[in-house]
Amino acid sequence: MIEHRIVFMGSPEFAIPSLKALARYYQVVGVVTQPDRPSGRGRTLTPPPVKVVAQELGIETIQPNRLKEAGVWEKLVEWAPDVIVVAAFGQILRQNVLDLPRFGCINVHASLLPRWRGAAPIQAAILHGDKVSGVSIMKMDAGIDTGPVLSQRSIPIEADDDAASLGNKLAIAGSELLLETLPDYLRGEIIPQVQDESQATYAPMLKKEEGGLDFAQPAEYLERKIRAFFPWPGAYLVWEGNFLKVKRASVLQQSVLPQGKRSVVDGLPAVGTSEGVLLLREVQPAGKKWMNGEEFLRGARQWREV
Repeated sequence: MIEHRIVFMGSPEFAIPSLKALARYYQVVGVVTQPDRPSGRGRTLTPPPVKVVAQELGIETIQPNRLKEAGVWEKLVEWAPDVIVVAAFGQILRQNVLDLPRFGCINVHASLLPRWRGAAPIQAAILHGDKVSGVSIMKMDAGIDTGPVLSQRSIPIEADDDAASLGNKLAIAGSELLLETLPDYLRGEIIPQVQDESQATYAPMLKKEEGGLDFAQPAEYLERKIRAFFPWPGAYLVWEGNFLKVKRASVLQQSVLPQGKRSVVDGLPAVGTSEGVLLLREVQPAGKKWMNGEEFLRGARQWREV
């Protein structure tokens, strides 16, 4: 067990491999994560994934709505971290927190900075057709993902990757790179590299209403959007007065179908776009399970009618 004291800040599934990796080799003296939130149809109060793992590991955990809440600073001081490690925490760290550990605060970010700073880098990379994504280990400053970079690792984006599958790959890569980077950083053997501001792009937090499919956009873009928005916020079109969620689609560039026109092509539900035709391969009608396009058509004979 390495002697340095670490406080970990993170919330979703992406953060779990990094927390588990740190707990194997370091003293993780405390975890800060988001509060429990209502989830699912029953709106059951559900803990963030990091809280569940932290409790399994026996690590003291706090869940403030904001780091400036009463008692949070005192707890951080009590934990006396040598370094704070952050992975998809979801809150801004104020300067007093950034300055508390003698080695600063280190972030595991799911992009090759300075490309895709911000809250949704995985989704942005898929949506914009990037061929490569990756993870960056960076020293945090007061900006949003603007701090100097300690190390990076690239991951190819496969043609069938969605935000869930790419996120899983990046989470594992991030945890591995974190373990490789921390020892050299703590020994002072890494010189942080300042980011090139001229190459910076930003990936803002996604909103639920952004999931609608606009068939005035090209089919290739919509196919990427469907993958980028799975599992959240989800891509959908309106059909029969309800949302028809779409999980997988493909593109026919040579096929001609008027924009927004519904049809059946190659046995699948299809919609014309501004460029090409979008074939819906896996969908979820309101109140039903996910199903393939052929199964959907068997119960939706009126699909052709517009």
